[in-house]
Amino acid sequence: MTAPVHAIYDRPLGEPAPHGFEEIVLGMGCYWGVERLFWQQDGVWLTEVGFAGGTVPNPTYKQVCAGGTGHAEVVRVVYDPSRISTEQILKIFWENHDPTQGNRQGNDVGDQYRSVIFTTTDSQRIAAETSKTDYDNRLAVAGFPGITTQIAPLAAYYRAPEDDHQQYLHKVPNGYCALRGTGVQASSAESVHEVATGEKDGNPEPSPSSTGGGSVVAGGAL
Repeated sequence: MTAPVHAIYDRPLGEPAPHGFEEIVLGMGCYWGVERLFWQQDGVWLTEVGFAGGTVPNPTYKQVCAGGTGHAEVVRVVYDPSRISTEQILKIFWENHDPTQGNRQGNDVGDQYRSVIFTTTDSQRIAAETSKTDYDNRLAVAGFPGITTQIAPLAAYYRAPEDDHQQYLHKVPNGYCALRGTGVQASSAESVHEVATGEKDGNPEPSPSSTGGGSVVAGGAL
């Protein structure tokens, strides 16, 4: 069966990351708004919605919503690290949802809405853990509870089989989007990179989506 084509990038979904590119899988609540957030970023090559972190292979959206699969709604992000660094991806991640809520985001309740980072390289894991510690401290100063975000190596990712869920907010521009940041700005991607690696980050700072903190995306707030 031919893979569906990305509605914006015009590339087949499920394409492996090209040589020199990376992929990371992120959960920030309902995956529709999360996918739009990342397809708008310069340097992102492909996005797709799906499920990860559970025990049921190839689940449907209905199965995940019913509970018991253990999966989170996630977005697979394939990106060119010479144009957008892992630390910039993570800055966008932290600032555009509330990572302190456990199994929920706002009115969306259940383990499918938990905050997760599934990494595919050791350097991503180190960057994720470093940025989590940093942002946890910043949230604490602002009076928020501790971060509940799960960070783990990606074991399995399953693309959502419902084609209408892919790039949903492109197909339904006024559709449901629950993304809400805390308003607390994360540290610069450059500073997190230096702490994690001891090296300077060659990417421009700040990233287009993360100036000023909060729920900010190219083209306007969600």
